[in-house]
Parts: sequence; structure tokens; C-alpha cells
Amino acid sequence: MIELQTTQTVPLALTEGGAIRISGSRVTLDSVVHHFKLGATAEEIAQKFPSLRLVDIYAAITYYLSHREVIETYLRGREEHAAEIRRQIEGNQDTVGIRDRLLARLPSR
Repeated sequence: MIELQTTQTVPLALTEGGAIRISGSRVTLDSVVHHFKLGATAEEIAQKFPSLRLVDIYAAITYYLSHREVIETYLRGREEHAAEIRRQIEGNQDTVGIRDRLLARLPSR
């Protein structure tokens, strides 16, 4: 008789910075879920991220579908954090006179 394994290890790891990555890669769960929501199949996602194993992509999608509310909250938090960083970066840039400074760097003709 076959022994049925009823638990599986999820190939996800939480980084110190709070990002969820596919174990053994630098690819975030955010990226996999983003492409999945756009309609990409697991095979298409594997083509976009060749460092991922197909089985891990399916597991990540399954985890997302099984924990959708929690992951959607996580994704919203990541988007808000990215928007805040973007605002900080843009706020620190001196864009006044940038065209003149760039033109001044061109060699005289």
C-alpha cells in the first residue's frame, strides 16, 4: 500500500528585510505572484526566471492561493514601502537646472 504524505515543505524564505523569496534564489514571491496574476502559467514563469524549479513555482502559487488574504496584505505593504522609498529618492534629487548641467558637459562643437 502507498504511504500518502500529507504535508509538504514550502520553498519560501523570509529575508531580514521582510521580503519573501523562493528558497535558493533571489526571486521574490512578489514577482511570481505578479506574473501569475497577469495570467502567466507556471511554465511561462519558469521561462522568465530560469533559476527557479517548476515544482517551486507551483508550490509558491499554491501557497499564494491557499493564503491569499495574508499574501495580498504583504504585497500591499511591499508596494507602500516601495512608494515611500521612491518618494524619498525623488525628494533628494536636485532636478533644477539639470538640462543646463548636462548640456555643459557636452564637448564644444
